[in-house]
Amino acid sequence: MRIALFVNDVLTQEVGYTNTRLAMAAINRGHEAWVITADAFKYDSDDKIKALAKHAPKSQYKSASAYLSDLQSKKAKTEEICVDDLDILLLRSDPTEDAGARAWARNVGINFGRVAMRHGVIVLNDPNGLAKAINKMYFQLFPEQVRPRTIITRSKSAIKQFAKSEGGNIVLKSLQSSGQSVFLVRKDELSNLNQIVDALSEDGYIIAQEYLPEAKKGDSRLFLMNGQPLRYKGKYAAFRRENTEDEATKSLHQVGGTMTQTEVTDDMLELAEMVRPKLVQDGMFFVRLDIVGKKIMEINVFSPGGLGSAQKFEGVNFSQAVIDALERKVDYMQYYKRSFDNVEMATL
Repeated sequence: MRIALFVNDVLTQEVGYTNTRLAMAAINRGHEAWVITADAFKYDSDDKIKALAKHAPKSQYKSASAYLSDLQSKKAKTEEICVDDLDILLLRSDPTEDAGARAWARNVGINFGRVAMRHGVIVLNDPNGLAKAINKMYFQLFPEQVRPRTIITRSKSAIKQFAKSEGGNIVLKSLQSSGQSVFLVRKDELSNLNQIVDALSEDGYIIAQEYLPEAKKGDSRLFLMNGQPLRYKGKYAAFRRENTEDEATKSLHQVGGTMTQTEVTDDMLELAEMVRPKLVQDGMFFVRLDIVGKKIMEINVFSPGGLGSAQKFEGVNFSQAVIDALERKVDYMQYYKRSFDNVEMATL
């Protein structure tokens, strides 16, 4: 099986990243696992997609640190590969990391992935589904029951009225930009509301959202694969992030927090079931739900991370389950002569 992972930058990958774990697991199973970055693609004159890609030099690795060290060193193989000849292209870049000067890179994987699908390459998550999810409005397309109460507007008066109706505590964030632009506004801090709204409105529309008091303690993170909670050897791929400071609205990447084991409750499984139909419809093979209480705070469809934390607490290697699923998809495509649509294959 020939796999390539599309990432923001090879040199910024870290040992604990899910990308690193998946690539190493694939190599250790005897597969190719190339890594492609945003500036490496080429649409060639023969109508094929090429890419200058990197591959770790060894066929087996005992640790993620050894694998990543080789991949980021001069020992790595660097070759122009034909993307159209791949079995799997995993789109694993995070568009929020390509803000500012690299805004051109946000849609690269989506655009080249669409072309690669013409030749039967399985592209995951489905690039057309990812195009729908490129800004936070995508979340509003899921059932109201799973989401915090929300308005999206550029009107200060509308946001003030929403804050009043919510008892004063609300979360404000930009519709377009990354999770760095997230603010918890308490009822005794409403005097700062105008300033925050002015700052956020420079990026466009603003999301004003119900504040969930449970978020102060942290959130639980549940992985879904093929539209279902990822379960391997009887264990769910999930973990909990406990806040280390009173900034409950920010993401794991920005604040840190303490990772702990979590119990996967019936409420969490019900939330997963409610979002499943749309995730399947949009070809979302591998995603992560960030859950607070009985609500989902975020659905990460671009580069869901933390699989290693789930492995640590549950004692099973969930990367193996992901590679198992990819192998099955490649087999299906061979059986049916690559005749399945990508969006269907994504969650089979």
